[in-house]
Amino acid sequence: EEAIALGVGGVLLDGGEQGAVRTLAKELQRRAPHPLLVGALLDRGAGQRIAGGTPLPPPAAIAALGDVASCRRAARLTAREARTMGINWILGPVCDLALRDQNPAVGTGAFGRDPRQVEPIINGWISACQGEGVLAGARHFPGLGRADADPLLGPVVVHASSQALKELDLPPFRAAISAGVASIVVGHAAYPALDDSGLPAASSRVVVLWLLRLLLRYELLGGAAPATVAAAQPGAAGAPFSPSTVTMQAGRAGCELVLDPGPLGEALDALVAAVEEGSLDRAQVQRSLRRRLKWAQWAAPPNEWRRPSGADTAWGGLVSDRTLRITHGPLPPLGMVTEVVVVDDDAAGPGVLPSRQRLVEALRLAGHDARVAEGPTPASGGPLVVALFADAHPAKGRCTLRPETVARVEALREATTAARRPVIVVALGDPRFMAQLPVPSPTLECWSGDRGMQEAAARALLRAR
Repeated sequence: EEAIALGVGGVLLDGGEQGAVRTLAKELQRRAPHPLLVGALLDRGAGQRIAGGTPLPPPAAIAALGDVASCRRAARLTAREARTMGINWILGPVCDLALRDQNPAVGTGAFGRDPRQVEPIINGWISACQGEGVLAGARHFPGLGRADADPLLGPVVVHASSQALKELDLPPFRAAISAGVASIVVGHAAYPALDDSGLPAASSRVVVLWLLRLLLRYELLGGAAPATVAAAQPGAAGAPFSPSTVTMQAGRAGCELVLDPGPLGEALDALVAAVEEGSLDRAQVQRSLRRRLKWAQWAAPPNEWRRPSGADTAWGGLVSDRTLRITHGPLPPLGMVTEVVVVDDDAAGPGVLPSRQRLVEALRLAGHDARVAEGPTPASGGPLVVALFADAHPAKGRCTLRPETVARVEALREATTAARRPVIVVALGDPRFMAQLPVPSPTLECWSGDRGMQEAAARALLRAR
């Protein structure tokens, strides 16, 4: 109620059931005095966050197929499902490149590390998404591929020359602009080679007005990443800024939108004060308001037209199956009883995690006797399945397995070998984590621990029977 009364330009949805999300989006649009942007982070399909939507593999997994058409179809399916729920703005695609294996901020959300291969994917993804009447939002300008820390956990400084940034990091964003992307989300890392003031990109007039607006000639919506994140960045005097100050700085830098500006009243007061004192140009504010209204009106309203078909959702399951990879030898066939041990490297991390039981449930639904266990027991003579969850989650802050995770997997492998039984590791997460196990076993690489990938893993295990 407060947000609507203060005149917010949009909302971000995170979680919920499909019908409830549709009802909420409709009610928000009804109450607002102007059309709203209703956005969501749906990198892995609508089912990533919304129950009832179709889950898809991470972008890196689909891109690894080497099939641009599959990336386009993933975007089209996601946009069609999003629109039927009232979501008219997808904060994607990620245009960051996976340039460093030690980067905790960019994981399987990136389409790859080679801009020449990523550019056609970015172009196709945006065209397919916006062709369904849903705005796309390329992120995180000018690129987080070189980051050595996570901006969600503290200040990040990207140390690279302006030439290196222009040659590698910026081409995916150029491709997004060429595709007519409706919005670009500017990140909160600092780039000394671009702006020696030390300001994060979203607060930097050099990055937003000079680089994005003038040099790259981008004239549509520019959005700043969450202000509550940038509030942790050190200011010029070494003290952190408040979210309201970050919001004002982003507006002054040339951003039309600020995600998660913190207390709304404080953010509005800071913007009004900046306009009245002249540090924020009134004409620029009016242009920003017109841009936001234009694109909120452009986005197609939720309706049943071009609703996802049965073939669309079936394709979602098929593409999950195609992205699976078997490494370190063929998978041994399952026995009459399959014991599954869950090893969760993400258990102590932030956020709501997908259910860890979907793999076992899917095996059971197919008629197989699958049991959750703590280790190998005499109940089974077949392979022990180790379901290892180690995903690239926001704010995880690391791209290494915990030592206790490695020790647990090794202990299970030794105990199972001593029982003269094979081990299958179902790697439900970022391949960078899985490569850190010291002694490889036959492994089913599944890219993420989401529901769709657990179900695809169950189908692959059953095929090996």
